[in-house]
Amino acid sequence: MEIILAKSAGFCFGVKRATKMAFKEAESGNPDTYTLGSIIHNPQVVDKLASAGVSVKKDVENINQGTVIIRSHGVTLDEIDRARKKGLRIVDATCPFVKKAQDLTTLLRNEGYFVVIVGDEAHPEVKSIISYGGKDVIVVNSPEQLGTFPKKKKIGVVAQTTQSFDNLKAIVNECLGKVGELRVFNTICGATAIRQDQSRDIALEVECMIVVGGYSSANTNRLAEICKSIQPNTHHVEVAAELDSAWFSGVKRVGVTAGASTPEWVIDEVLERIRSYEELQSAKCKVQVAK
Repeated sequence: MEIILAKSAGFCFGVKRATKMAFKEAESGNPDTYTLGSIIHNPQVVDKLASAGVSVKKDVENINQGTVIIRSHGVTLDEIDRARKKGLRIVDATCPFVKKAQDLTTLLRNEGYFVVIVGDEAHPEVKSIISYGGKDVIVVNSPEQLGTFPKKKKIGVVAQTTQSFDNLKAIVNECLGKVGELRVFNTICGATAIRQDQSRDIALEVECMIVVGGYSSANTNRLAEICKSIQPNTHHVEVAAELDSAWFSGVKRVGVTAGASTPEWVIDEVLERIRSYEELQSAKCKVQVAK
């Protein structure tokens, strides 16, 4: 049996940067250090940070002193303002690509555009971007949601960084019939697009696909959706213990991919668990990194 591992599996630049900043704060030994929300959408990393002395607080009101680390997905302008008013030391670990989406939303607002954000309204990243758009902003996750949307003179579009390009394009096409002037910024993270393309290619070649990452991770869930649409025998797991040997029965090639917030050690544990099954050991299982 052959295991094909996606070359891009694991931490992206923004996640790597945010976790590095958080662990650096943990190593500094400063007391009262918190992340405002989970630093990334991976419970294993969050638990490891907690063990190092950096715990999660869901609201600024629950932090009275010390250091607050802004999560990689960003927070709202109101949360930042309240942290400053409380005199907290702020370490901004917002992903640069999320920051770009925030800044472009501000630009569109200042230039009089009605802002359409393509994404999941409940996601922390999108909530942060909304706060930069003022009152004239709407969040849509599909073209159908714009069905009854009234015409506007000027519409500006930005996207959640983990959105698929196809969905962004479909929503932009829908906007064209509802506006006099349309301005679009493709704020989808390049690393997200690469992961999606690589996962899609691998899913076409294998008989079983394993997607590794947090269940609350938008980009990991997107990978699972893409792979499932191609290879029905696709399974999303958060840790190696969730694997089921029955998934690999009779399978000659299995693909493994992982979201941008999945740490390397979790991926390694998944690969090791797959290799450990007796059925696979007898078949001399080997791992190949996809080109």
